[in-house]
Amino acid sequence: MPVWLQALFWGTLAGAALVLGSALAWWWSIPAKFVSLIMSFGAGVLISALAFDLVDEAARGGGLWPTATGFLAGAVAFVTANALLAQRGAKHRKRSGGKQPSEKESPGSGTATAVGALLDGIPESVVLGLGLVAGGAVSPAILAAIFISNVPEGLSSTAGMKKAGRSAGYVFGVWGGIAVVSGVASLVGYVSLQSASVGLIAFITATAAGAILAMLADTMIPEAFEEHHMLTGLFAAVGFLTAFTISRVGA
Repeated sequence: MPVWLQALFWGTLAGAALVLGSALAWWWSIPAKFVSLIMSFGAGVLISALAFDLVDEAARGGGLWPTATGFLAGAVAFVTANALLAQRGAKHRKRSGGKQPSEKESPGSGTATAVGALLDGIPESVVLGLGLVAGGAVSPAILAAIFISNVPEGLSSTAGMKKAGRSAGYVFGVWGGIAVVSGVASLVGYVSLQSASVGLIAFITATAAGAILAMLADTMIPEAFEEHHMLTGLFAAVGFLTAFTISRVGA
């Protein structure tokens, strides 16, 4: 398979995990505490992946300063965009409870929620394409981390969308569209950066990592803590260890 097609395929596959989580939440009533626990697990998985497979590798390949500046730039960019979307009704887009507003309660919140979901997923997809540039193959640890974390993201957000009265067309249109865009983002990341310097690749990788960490703190971890805070830390630790083990076994 051509490498560019691999980038498209792996990005789409990772995004498809959102559709899987969405389908589970749409067709079955998932207990809120269970959603909370798998969100904790998914958060731990992503924290491990960005620490050991993104930031560390970026620093090794391109140096500390491109990595540090990129990481901060990604965090600032995400927080800024997230704050703007929150003002338009997307503040609780990952929440499974009744906190997501309906379109009647907050006109335009449906669009803002869709854009917010896209904002959450793009950095992860770009990383997959960058992995093909840097190493010639997708990192199994990164792919597993993104896929594992995307399932509870789609599950939790869809549970909230359903309670807010969103239609099936809206819900699956959002997640199906994001799966496609995820594939395209991975492809663009690969095609546009094939001849990039190691410093630039480190900067962009770290930018994605900073955005992912900010996303975790702003959207996933609050949902994880909401219903089952006594076990949030434990399941996050298990998720972290799972991703770390996958990373070391695949090394």
